[in-house]
Amino acid sequence: MRFDIITIFPEIFDSYFQESLLKRARTKKLIDIRVHNLRNWARDSHQTVDDKPFGGGLGMVMKIEPISKAVQELKEKRAKSKVILFTPRGKKFNQRRAQEYANLDQLIMICGRYEGVDERIGKYIADEQISIGNYDLMGGELPAMIVAETVARLIPGVIGKKEFLQERVKEGGFMEYPQYTRPEVFEIEGKMRSVPKILLSGDHKKIAAWRTKHGKLIT
Repeated sequence: MRFDIITIFPEIFDSYFQESLLKRARTKKLIDIRVHNLRNWARDSHQTVDDKPFGGGLGMVMKIEPISKAVQELKEKRAKSKVILFTPRGKKFNQRRAQEYANLDQLIMICGRYEGVDERIGKYIADEQISIGNYDLMGGELPAMIVAETVARLIPGVIGKKEFLQERVKEGGFMEYPQYTRPEVFEIEGKMRSVPKILLSGDHKKIAAWRTKHGKLIT
């Protein structure tokens, strides 16, 4: 799967995508992550990508023209592709949507900055407007990292054994249950806190039932 990220700060992504499982997945060509500098599609010598808002107001608004050109150039023909724009007004990103994106061939992500982007980008260029929560960020770069990692880990081979996905990923979400490791007993504020005995029993059926009982389906 290919991820295309459009941003005015491409260096932000350098270290994040060059570490751990994402780096290994890229090396194995399980995923293809490409970060693009929006200024490359600006038409003036100053590489201008923003302008004052019509009607007045504080701050600057990202222009439609360079973003439109970038999307047109990056979008692969005959591929299952989707373009998303990050905005606090968008649909909530969740596990169900991540699973939908994992079935695509290409996901193009537009990272806004300043006071936002020209409204026509969300209406006529992006296929979906996406939010990662009810709060305001300085830009769409962090959401792009979150979406890329969440979707990438659903692609076979990215996180290792396929059994992991079979165990944790359920229809419409994933199962999150309590986890413990050594030591079996640990003192916290004068009290001894132990691992549940069922997890030490070696009875895999009972352990699975315990995890189902105490777990939560995250959608």
